[in-house]
Amino acid sequence: MVERSQPLSGDPAARVLVAGASGFAGALAAEIVWNHPRLELREATSRADAGLRIDELYPRYRASVEMTELDIDAVEHCEAAIVAYPHHASAPVVAGLRELGLLVVDLSADFRLRDPYVYREWYGELSAPALLGDAVYGLTELYRERIREAELIANPGCYPTATVLSLAPLAAAGLIADVVVDAKSGVSGAGRGGGDRLSFATLTENASPYGVGGHRHEPEIAQELAALAGEAPPLTFVPHLLPLDQGELVSCYVRPSREVSASELRELYADRYAEERFVEVVDRPPSVREVRDSNLCRIHVDRDAGGRILVFGVIDNLWKGAAGQAVQNLNLMLGLDEGEGLR
Repeated sequence: MVERSQPLSGDPAARVLVAGASGFAGALAAEIVWNHPRLELREATSRADAGLRIDELYPRYRASVEMTELDIDAVEHCEAAIVAYPHHASAPVVAGLRELGLLVVDLSADFRLRDPYVYREWYGELSAPALLGDAVYGLTELYRERIREAELIANPGCYPTATVLSLAPLAAAGLIADVVVDAKSGVSGAGRGGGDRLSFATLTENASPYGVGGHRHEPEIAQELAALAGEAPPLTFVPHLLPLDQGELVSCYVRPSREVSASELRELYADRYAEERFVEVVDRPPSVREVRDSNLCRIHVDRDAGGRILVFGVIDNLWKGAAGQAVQNLNLMLGLDEGEGLR
């Protein structure tokens, strides 16, 4: 295959390690870093696919970096890392990288839940509890200033990203009495190891709910709504799997705490997101294809005849829901424009 050079503009702001670069989110993170004008993709690691180049494993990508097995002691030449490991596997790696002084964006759930008791309820024992207080939740549009000063970012899950961005203006205004979130995602959200339930024969011309009665992203959504509203409103969250490779739609049905007009809702959302590069408030319900392969979140808000508020949000689950948001956060941590290298 053709050996390519990174399209850097001058000296890099940071040399970056992507750990777990053979998974969907990790490979995309490596690709975004590769194409970034100010970041050098110095290392990409994988246990199962060591020896392969990223553009061999994912031919549509351009990153001609050979993946190696992770050796913590050999990454001191990097200043930053994106870790794309599953929960529990991620925390020890993050701890080792932080001991070396690297800035870290972690894509797992290991540092997202601020209450360790809530984490244990949903995921089991914490693997690196000493770092929990250091992690900043990486929903950029809510915590931008804290992210600028952070050394460890807990990158949000894809469902919480779409849901919290869709509901944040209402939560901050105290307008949510209760909410039902009907969420739908493409299969890449389950990762490369999804098993039989992600086979073509199972998925094609089909749609199904899963995680009914308690999905692991639910406490993450509740945590962030509580941070905005003072307490978490009653929440029903049901995800569905669609026969798509990428894309995510959340349909949020809110019973408001007071009567609110459609014009007031539109003004509330327009004001909240007027200066946000990656959040667009649109005049009609958006579709997932509109944001594919971009870091955008598109939101539409309305109300029905009975007074219930309807909010629809779409993202690409691998971009704004994972790798794109990770680079957005890393840009801020490094003092760069947060949109650099993103689209």
